[in-house]
Amino acid sequence: LRHLKTYDSFATIAERCLRETSTGIAPWLILDGRDERYRSMMVGQYVLERINARLNDKSHKETPEPHLTPIATPPVDTQYLSVLGALNLDQRYSKGEYNKKLTRLQAKVGKLTRQAIAQKHSTIMIFEGWDAAGKGGLIRRFIQPMDARHYQVIPIAAPTDEEAAHHYLWRFWRHIPRAGDITFYDRSWYGRVLVERVEGFTHKDVWMRGYTEINDFEEQLTDNGILLLKFWIHISKEEQLTRFKARELIPFKQYKITDEDYRNRERWEAYEHAVNDMVERTSTEYAPWYLIEGNDKRFARIRALEIYCEQLEKLLKKSRKREKESKKRS
Repeated sequence: LRHLKTYDSFATIAERCLRETSTGIAPWLILDGRDERYRSMMVGQYVLERINARLNDKSHKETPEPHLTPIATPPVDTQYLSVLGALNLDQRYSKGEYNKKLTRLQAKVGKLTRQAIAQKHSTIMIFEGWDAAGKGGLIRRFIQPMDARHYQVIPIAAPTDEEAAHHYLWRFWRHIPRAGDITFYDRSWYGRVLVERVEGFTHKDVWMRGYTEINDFEEQLTDNGILLLKFWIHISKEEQLTRFKARELIPFKQYKITDEDYRNRERWEAYEHAVNDMVERTSTEYAPWYLIEGNDKRFARIRALEIYCEQLEKLLKKSRKREKESKKRS
């Protein structure tokens, strides 16, 4: 019971320890420990896998490549134990309820962003998620009440020749907002540990190193007073297919659907493993991931707006408190 009281503090320190010491040579295996059979099987399988890799490596000059996720498919009943599998995708709002909440929240967003501009607090928002998850529509609901002079939306695609000639974070450094402004990234630097990992665009040693590089980068941003919010918009595979079919039928949305989208669906499980690893290894105390249930677009938009308002309010309150304390001391 005495140790239980220190649980939160211990978890924070443990997260830091895992981030600092998980390497390509000796990665930590992070498991959900709620189910005894699941964790026992996964640990045993991981140990067996590493032993076999070592025995098959006759030269011993190269370290066998560790797997970041278990090879075996978890038992059917343990699907809920994955990060994404734990989300309840049935949550939704009626049109009337949505419109009422949206009006209230957008008014609040407009007010808070003006306060942030006055206090020179910048914000970076990252939107990641499956194809057709609704990232673009969500960003549009954010910017509607904002002053267009103080935000920019950066869509991320394959790097240009110029961008590829620099460090992969360079094209994101260029758009870090000035004091008081907001930058929206429609996809982000997490492409290193998602697309580049799954599609094999980058060597394993490189994208493994990416977790540490990203955590360090984000810590630098938050240490300098930037509010960093990371949203993963999650939808089911069935919902994605429904949206793909709808895009094919609507003339002004047909440009959004390509053969590449359907090809990516074939690697759904590989991407899901990569997303789980990404969340486990880069959801930090200073820049946590917010997993948004997106099967209902209305619910996803309201949830993201609520999180932004809540976190920006906390930042502004802390800033005002520090300012008052500073005046008292002076």
